[in-house]
Amino acid sequence: MVKGRGSFDFGFFITVMILLSFGLIMVFSASSASAFYDYNDSYYVIKRQLMWAVLGLFAMFFMAGFDYKRLNRLSVPILVVSIILLIAVLIVGTEVNGAQRWLGFGGLTIQPSEVAKLAVIIFFSSSLAKKKDKIKKFFTGLMPYLMILGVVAALVILEPHLSGTVVIALVSVILLFAAGARIFHFVILSLPAIAGLVIAVIVEPYRMRRIVSFLNPWEYKMNEGWQIIQSLYAIGSGGLFGLGLGRSRQKFLYIPEAQNDFIFSILCEELGFVGAATVLVLFLILIWRGIKIALNAPDTFGSLLATGIISLIAVQVLINIAVVTSSMPVTGMPLPFFSAGGSSLLFIMAGMGIVLNISRYSNNRG
Repeated sequence: MVKGRGSFDFGFFITVMILLSFGLIMVFSASSASAFYDYNDSYYVIKRQLMWAVLGLFAMFFMAGFDYKRLNRLSVPILVVSIILLIAVLIVGTEVNGAQRWLGFGGLTIQPSEVAKLAVIIFFSSSLAKKKDKIKKFFTGLMPYLMILGVVAALVILEPHLSGTVVIALVSVILLFAAGARIFHFVILSLPAIAGLVIAVIVEPYRMRRIVSFLNPWEYKMNEGWQIIQSLYAIGSGGLFGLGLGRSRQKFLYIPEAQNDFIFSILCEELGFVGAATVLVLFLILIWRGIKIALNAPDTFGSLLATGIISLIAVQVLINIAVVTSSMPVTGMPLPFFSAGGSSLLFIMAGMGIVLNISRYSNNRG
């Protein structure tokens, strides 16, 4: 018998709050130099990030009190709205550095791809919970989801936003696998997926240059290899305990926009191996608590929903750390809770609220 609503998972909640607080401290530290250079205001970036953090907290607490079962009925409208936003950004979106990924609303901008990440998780979780064993069939079970994923992925990659496409695809595959899809089907599908990824790299020269510079960054140290080399300098300079909070040297315009995708490098430089390991342990605790919530959810929808949201965090953390340590080619992947970026933080916090709400109905409560 499923229990009624109780208190949410405090361990998960406190981990989210520690990561958020830690992230805000690092955003200020990493951005102060470039913000002063660009805006003559060292607090420019952190003020905007604090605003989004407050909005994120409202979103988290709202979703923590919003019965997640109601998302079951809203899954289709949420997906449709996200697709409309993805189309709109291609038509009237704001272009930055050659990418058209942002929609402006007054003085605020959001990335529709961030909306799409959560929308796909909600829709897939709702639909898969009803399909059950049908997902084991390829054409009548798996194919419809692949077609929906294809539409969303195509719109995101047109921005262009390859890393966002990869994240949505990986999280979708994790959800399909968790729902019971056959491994054999994924093995077969991996061939065209890899071919598509290769084509996506080849057709965009800057992506090919990133691959080449990844293989030998020192040969391209004054252009494509610059960012990753500076990242490695930052990580190596940190040693065991770091140079001290706020004392990074690489943030002084050596790493472009250090508060964004390469903020983990600055963290390593300032707080060393101990600080970096602490952050990774916090992420592991968050993922562990999230998996526990998914396993103890009172229904399949709640279990898949928690699985998808936690997978989203895990995939982004894994790719971000791999990029800044030169374990994979450079791609624009924010570190959850840490990288500066309003819509990313807002929708991550909303996702955390959904997981907290699921934990209130846990079958494993006291």
